[in-house]
Amino acid sequence: MIEYIANVDWMSVAPYIAVGFAAQLVDGALGMAFGVICSTLLVSVMGVAPARASAGVHFVEMFTTGASGISHVLHKNIDWKLFARIAIPGVIGGCTGAYLLASIHTEAARPFVMGYLTLIGFYLLYKAWGFSHEHKPRDPKVTMPLGLIGGFLDASGGGGWGPVVTSNLLIQGADPRKTIGTVNTAEFFLTVAVSMTFILTIGLEAFTVVTGGLLIGGLLAAPFGAIVAKRIHPRILLFAVSIVLIATSLFSLYKALA
Repeated sequence: MIEYIANVDWMSVAPYIAVGFAAQLVDGALGMAFGVICSTLLVSVMGVAPARASAGVHFVEMFTTGASGISHVLHKNIDWKLFARIAIPGVIGGCTGAYLLASIHTEAARPFVMGYLTLIGFYLLYKAWGFSHEHKPRDPKVTMPLGLIGGFLDASGGGGWGPVVTSNLLIQGADPRKTIGTVNTAEFFLTVAVSMTFILTIGLEAFTVVTGGLLIGGLLAAPFGAIVAKRIHPRILLFAVSIVLIATSLFSLYKALA
């Protein structure tokens, strides 16, 4: 094991450690973007096949979301009733999406999803602009279908659980801090299920040194996201979520149409 570590070209792995760290810091604080950032890098820059990229990212997320979820639990950022309503359908949708991605091509729908998320981002930006200290969080009504769709899109597109689920829960008036913590924690169970599905369908060849770099960076950043989410004012969180969602969705839309 020590000999293997010594033989690793750390200079070539370092950029992926940095990407994993930055992506997880954003994801842990805002409830989205790890999968989108990493999948975009692997597919667009490295030329990795979508199924292998999604498998590798979800394998990393098994560990990063686990660490992030524990941190959110310790900081009391979880709405456990909401957690149950999104986690179970999310796992079902994720397994279905992983199986289809490993079997058939599902990229045709990606531009439509990215266009929808861009519009959601602008709507959240509008909501953040009018956010006041008197804002009272509301219990979101549409949750189970949201979890199902979010899980499916996350597995089939290599990312999307956070952008789809977090943004739509916020639109329904959910508390930003609790939403981010709950969605992050539920994502752990989603990524475990999706990773197991990929292993059963395409094997272990998707997990490379690049995956290891993303894993190291993600684990280093995971404890800090919950601290950021807890201490930042909800209005600022809404602004940050909307800007990240708009930026990542527009870039993914550009890559999908290019």
